[in-house]
Amino acid sequence: MWIEKLVEGVLQVDTAIGPRFVRLNLTQRAYLMWMFRHFPSLPQQVLRPREQRMIDRLCEENGFASMPGMGATDALVIGTIEKRQAVVEEVMPVRRPVVASNSPVPEPEREAASA
Repeated sequence: MWIEKLVEGVLQVDTAIGPRFVRLNLTQRAYLMWMFRHFPSLPQQVLRPREQRMIDRLCEENGFASMPGMGATDALVIGTIEKRQAVVEEVMPVRRPVVASNSPVPEPEREAASA
């Protein structure tokens, strides 16, 4: 099984629009087989920066291949990268207390407590 993956294996990249497959050369297949030796699927965020750059470069340079019939490709998939869109957090500005109000409604007068 690993010989077939080494000879003809592809990388599956799960994107927002569905799974895509990246064609690889022999050296890339060997490296990815080592990278996926314990897990069949990895989120891109858990990879080292070098590995993340390599995956991005593979997707840009090699392009995506179309694979007919999902049953046949399962045996040839070396591993799956879960490429998720980064969630952008909305940063709220710090709210400062209002010191003086210019409200048209008058504030009720406060009486001083006499002793």
